Amino acid sequence: MLRALAVDDERPSLEELLYLLNADPRIGSAEGAGDATEALRRINRALQSGPGGPEAIDVVFLDIQMPGLDGLDLARLLSGFAKPPHIVFVTAHEDFAVQAFDLEAVDYVLKPVRKERLAEAVRRAAELTGNTPRIRVHEPDPDQIPVELGGVTRFVAVDDITHVEAQGDYARLHTDKGSHLVRIPLSTLEDRWRTRGFVRIHRRHLVALRHVGELRLDAGTVSVLVGGEELQVSRRHARELRDLLMRRP
Repeated sequence: MLRALAVDDERPSLEELLYLLNADPRIGSAEGAGDATEALRRINRALQSGPGGPEAIDVVFLDIQMPGLDGLDLARLLSGFAKPPHIVFVTAHEDFAVQAFDLEAVDYVLKPVRKERLAEAVRRAAELTGNTPRIRVHEPDPDQIPVELGGVTRFVAVDDITHVEAQGDYARLHTDKGSHLVRIPLSTLEDRWRTRGFVRIHRRHLVALRHVGELRLDAGTVSVLVGGEELQVSRRHARELRDLLMRRP
């Protein structure tokens, strides 16, 4: 059973989060804190108590934008401890996802919080804590990739993706209808989608050959027009790309 601490400066949001946590059978106890300073004091007691102690906390469900010390500041402080609790960010803002996962967050849940989405975050935390066995699941659909938008998980067809842009350990998937950030390195997608017509053209870009509209040569530089954007092709990838495009049906 997980021991949880929920941190949010907005009382209604905190009470709703605590209600949902207490309704989850994997949560043994859930406490609330109204700001990051109060949470830090409570976590200090937990760390002094030790992992098996009566004051221990396994996971912190943490809002980001709070007055004074914000959620990201608190997570940075906790990262300096030897065995800090796991962090799940719960926020109304999508903009901090990359920073959150750089701080090794277990999950990033968007408000308004849905019961099913929070349950997935609890499952991940429980698995990392060792409080639940790993469960065999069906293999993901190779024709789709799950993305989260506004707290809802949607599935993007791989065939609709025009190109992929590296953003650290994450990747931004571009389609004609918009873009989506996923927590998957570009190199992983390159290996996974090589047989689906995706090719590396630059250390930052992976493109779908089917969506390449033009190959451009200008003063010794090579670029491609894909998804309405002109992307530079590095010298090491230029010849392979030209050969693949020439053989394209």
